[in-house]
Amino acid sequence: MAIIRSFRALRPLAERVKQVASVPYDVVSTAEARALAADNPLSFLHVSRPEIDLPDGTDPYSDQVYRRALENYERLKKECPLETEDVPSIYLYRQIMGEHEQIGVVACCSIDDYDKEIIRKHERTRRDKEDDRTRHMLVLRAQTGPVFLTYRASRDIDTMVMETTMANAIFDFTADDGVEHTVWRVPDPVRFVHAFREIPFLYIADGHHRAAGAARARAELKEQSFGHTGDEEYNFFLAVMFPDDQLQILPYNRVVRDLNGLSAEQFLEAVRKSFDVTEAGSATPDSRGKWSMYLGGQWYTLTAAVGSPEPQGTVAALDVSILQDRLLDPILGIKDVRTDKRIDFIGGSRGTKELEKLVDEGKAAVAFSLHPTTIEELLRVSDASEIMPPKSTWFEPKLRDGLLIHTI
Repeated sequence: MAIIRSFRALRPLAERVKQVASVPYDVVSTAEARALAADNPLSFLHVSRPEIDLPDGTDPYSDQVYRRALENYERLKKECPLETEDVPSIYLYRQIMGEHEQIGVVACCSIDDYDKEIIRKHERTRRDKEDDRTRHMLVLRAQTGPVFLTYRASRDIDTMVMETTMANAIFDFTADDGVEHTVWRVPDPVRFVHAFREIPFLYIADGHHRAAGAARARAELKEQSFGHTGDEEYNFFLAVMFPDDQLQILPYNRVVRDLNGLSAEQFLEAVRKSFDVTEAGSATPDSRGKWSMYLGGQWYTLTAAVGSPEPQGTVAALDVSILQDRLLDPILGIKDVRTDKRIDFIGGSRGTKELEKLVDEGKAAVAFSLHPTTIEELLRVSDASEIMPPKSTWFEPKLRDGLLIHTI
């Protein structure tokens, strides 16, 4: 049984929302965030990536960065302004990206559910990133961007969602990247609260560090609290919950900077021991069990060699795992993709042209284009309490920060 509840959102006015709402803090570099927020003092990137307002080279985890985050947040609340809803509410959040459309329920989820694995995970978090989100929440006393959750689709919830979208939206704008964002306030939030009690599990699709940070922030605030009841706002975290049959996962591709001391010919020979290699291949694999590789100005298609042992286990059978276990580790010497500086990851939204460019310009020696992980694979891994390899999924479109803020 999933517990959700309404909240009094802090939000911009409709006429300012396009200026305020920003891409998530963790999908852009400092330089990219600075460029996106240039000439826009209302951009929420000044709060989520405050180092953009400090000198180049500033440590993004330094004390002055969090102080600037709070200063920028307080200024935005006054000058935008941001206003708090009169009553606790639940919202619907629709995104349209090209032909793709998805509608999620925005509410607060229980951190107790997160601790009890009612909200299930598939990714291992990094301590430094947890530290960052925890501190950001504690300094602002707010959760400024939602955790992206999914659930196995419910006909009852689908019906309630469609009824709500017949009303007037409170936000409706198209961002600079062409994605349309629309938000409705739910007139009867209790119906949604009761409906989600019939949902056995929620799953983190994206935002593991936000969720972990919220749990750690709760522990600190609980320790400081006198007369803790469990009903305080810090016991819940901001989330958008989408049905699994609406989500779109793009591939998370890989580029490697060198061939681990091998020549291109030696590398190809080693690859052929584990894969059947087809020259003049496609830039994108057309099915699971195939990988596209860009080397020396041309694409190759890789398939598991005939007679290769079948992977054992849900995680081992993922395409990202097979590539790691049979090529990246044994041939290129990349043992841990989380720490090895020789490998980089390119979200599928950037396309395979980005992979070609990096190799052609000499910034990488080889690139791999993958077939996207499916949502069903994600759910199975989560249900098995297993962990996916890092950078297994890239969800599009991305949720915007600063639309609806949960004050803790």
